[in-house]
Amino acid sequence: MMDHAHDLVSVHDATERLLSAVAALDNATVTQTSRLPAWTRGHVLAHLARNADALVNVLEGRPMYVSGAAREADIERDAPRPLDVQLADVRESAARFQEAGAVPADWSRTVELRNGITDRAERLPFRRWVEVELHHVDLGIGYDLEDLPAEFTEREIDFLAARFGGHQDVPTTRLASADGRTWTTGGGARGGPVAVEGPAAELLGWLAGRRDGSGLTVTSGTLPALPPL
Repeated sequence: MMDHAHDLVSVHDATERLLSAVAALDNATVTQTSRLPAWTRGHVLAHLARNADALVNVLEGRPMYVSGAAREADIERDAPRPLDVQLADVRESAARFQEAGAVPADWSRTVELRNGITDRAERLPFRRWVEVELHHVDLGIGYDLEDLPAEFTEREIDFLAARFGGHQDVPTTRLASADGRTWTTGGGARGGPVAVEGPAAELLGWLAGRRDGSGLTVTSGTLPALPPL
């Protein structure tokens, strides 16, 4: 069950952690390469701000982005800005998202995201939480997958395992974390079942495309190559 009010609080807390960490940087550091290919830390921060505004659009019944090209152009435009401007934009756009989320609404309604993807409105705060937490890691400033809240890690593994469920390029794959939690994903490709074990952070890293799976143990089969998210 989704609890959008709980997730809005979690988004706020995650955003505060990110802002506090980024505030310790300087203008030069923001222009340096992030952990995401071809993106600086400024690109990551610009994306976070524009994503918050895009989700406000969704909550208020507008298209998430004008177009894919406009989305990319906005990030490129905003990436080179100095640290104080980046911080203000992330903070102010996050506040706009929180304000939109506080408006009484039918949270069971279906909303449309990018590329024709639909979801329930109640899932949007969790989707935003994912953006903030994973991109905090992507900044490469001392916050890693092992630092993520345990609740977040488990729920994001749930989400990604479901997302790859039945995928035509992924054989049936059974995941087990070191603390005994299990998931099943894939199933649309031949082969399997593949058995994969490891720490929850490593499982999340592999599923989210942040790690190559070398920290996991494959006890049956071969670790699948996952399609991009």
